[in-house]
Amino acid sequence: MTPDVPLHLATALRRRGYLISPWPWRALAYLATTVPVAGLLSIGLLVVGAPLLAVVNAARQGSPVELPIVVFLTVGALLTLALAPVVSIAVAAVERVRLPLVDPRPLHRQRFAGLTERYTSAGAWREVGHTFLLGGLVPLAYWLLFLIALLDLTLIASPWLAGDADSVIVVWTTIDTARQAIPYAVLGVLGVPALVYLAGLLAAGQATVARRLLDGSADSTALREVARSRARLVDAYEAERRRIERDVHDGAQPRLTSLTLQLGLARLDVPDDSPAARPLAVAHEQAKGLMVTLRQIVQGIRPQHLTELGLAGAVRELAGAATIPVDVHADLGRALPEVVETTAYFVVSESLGNVARHAGATRAEVRLTGAAGRLVVEIEDDGCGDADPARGSGLTGLADRVAAVDGRLLLSSPAGGPTLVRVELPCPR
Repeated sequence: MTPDVPLHLATALRRRGYLISPWPWRALAYLATTVPVAGLLSIGLLVVGAPLLAVVNAARQGSPVELPIVVFLTVGALLTLALAPVVSIAVAAVERVRLPLVDPRPLHRQRFAGLTERYTSAGAWREVGHTFLLGGLVPLAYWLLFLIALLDLTLIASPWLAGDADSVIVVWTTIDTARQAIPYAVLGVLGVPALVYLAGLLAAGQATVARRLLDGSADSTALREVARSRARLVDAYEAERRRIERDVHDGAQPRLTSLTLQLGLARLDVPDDSPAARPLAVAHEQAKGLMVTLRQIVQGIRPQHLTELGLAGAVRELAGAATIPVDVHADLGRALPEVVETTAYFVVSESLGNVARHAGATRAEVRLTGAAGRLVVEIEDDGCGDADPARGSGLTGLADRVAAVDGRLLLSSPAGGPTLVRVELPCPR
């Protein structure tokens, strides 16, 4: 957990000092304040649910269902759906006040333009879902917790209960004397910490679901639009990249090659002692240097051997040109989208460059695996480790490039090594 994230019940449960911290009391307060809210909601749902159970029983027994009951159920169901978005306003407001008892992290409130949006917004219907959860499932869970607590309390109190004239049934055994009840009382006392943890788990689970349903930032409409927009930008970038590559490769590069050839022929016709010989030689060398630069630019847009050999072959070319031995293992299975191939290639290229510049490694390994609709690229070296994106090793740029195609980059680089870069790229069919 990062330092700027407040501690909440779900994380507190994993700490050793939970039982002696304030969190069990906060969980109990959260559960206790849930009871009246869930109780009122469950009564409202029972008004509709009780006749429904009667109809189900009648149908199971083959008895006819009375028309008034059908009408009541229909009207009740329609009224419940009609009133639920309005009732959920108050329920959600109360929940947002109570939630900091067990989860003090800020909760984003979703704003609704009016009553109409209460019936059309996904966020509003998530609040309705939270309301039905409080009125339906939560009371059942609370009753189960109450029965377990009552059983534990009975075990603890069994020595005093057995002191009466009548026999006492504890779990599955009849107890006549207080001495017989002592082992059960000890078991009940030992069960108190487990009961406290169980109550905390119930409160944490309820709070987690409430946060998911009531957090305004959970509305993914805008996020989906951002994802679509990013996908469109990536596609547009790829199209523009291919156009530039084609123009440079088919237009500028042949002309520059022709110019370099003409300058070379001109040098052969000009005597070495001619005043024009030196400027012509300089121009020829600059043209040849420009050809190399242009070839590198085209290579940087999309390497030619990536087009010709595919991802596995292009990565083996990179491995062969590396300054240290690099083993390549490829299990790709099917053809990959061009943008995925390009991204994976540059990930391997940049990672092997980092290995050569910073790792001090003696060997490296590249693994390419295509399975379950994604491509996994792993680059591992036996270098000194301790890679840090903040030190300008190019990992931040790689992570941005991977994120642009909806992938993710994972880094494991403890001090002393080894370093493992793992990239997962989705490959939609």
